[in-house]
This record gives sequence, C-alpha cells and structure tokens, in this order.
Amino acid sequence: MSNIPANLRYTDSHEWILDNGDGTVTIGITDHAQEALGDVVFVELPDVGRELDAGEEFGVIESVKAASDLYAPLAGEIVAVNEALEDAPETVNESPYEEGWIARVKPSDSAALDDLLDADAYAAIADTDA
Repeated sequence: MSNIPANLRYTDSHEWILDNGDGTVTIGITDHAQEALGDVVFVELPDVGRELDAGEEFGVIESVKAASDLYAPLAGEIVAVNEALEDAPETVNESPYEEGWIARVKPSDSAALDDLLDADAYAAIADTDA
C-alpha cells in the first residue's frame, strides 16, 4: 500500500497538492505514481511565470519504464520549480512528498483546492489502479 498523507489533496492523475498557507501550493507526484513509474531518470520542469489552466499538461516525468505527463491540478501561476530535480531526478523516488516536489503554484482560485480528492478518495483510486 502506498503512502498517502492525510494533509494533502490529490488528483486522479496522481499529483499531490500541499496548501503552503501563504497563498501558494506545492505540487508533486504521489508515492503510488513514483512506484508505478519505477526509477525516475528525467523531470521536465515548467517555466516560472507560466500561467496554467486546471488539467493542463505542465511537464513530463520519465522513468526507465515510461514517460508520463504532469497535469496542473488547478489554475494558477508557476512561482517556483524544484531545480534540484534537474541533477537528481531520482529524488522523486526517494522522497516524493518532501524533497521530490516539482512546482509551486499561486492558484487563481484557492477554493479550487476543496474540489480535489482527499486522502481517502485518492486511496480508493490508487487501490483500483494497482
């Protein structure tokens, strides 16, 4: 069973979202997603300043097994990216919820967080996906 922290929100495309409490959110991929991908070898990061629409592809994560698109869980502006992943993409495997984050976004509508999946709802999806 994958690690699914209760303090995060999730998407059915396996991104997690952390409300930073400062008007921004941090986005990464779930433990379940990194397990399914296998050893991550490359992460295509979005450009800081880019405006995203909810559901829009904003990057790619590649592993030894597959490449997978990253999707914006909510609309907003990219305010930071995890540049450490350029030199150490395996960090996504080693620490998907802490050091392996992908981007920070300033949401256009913070209420959109309420529309995302909670840990229990995501667990049900991850279990059927396994």
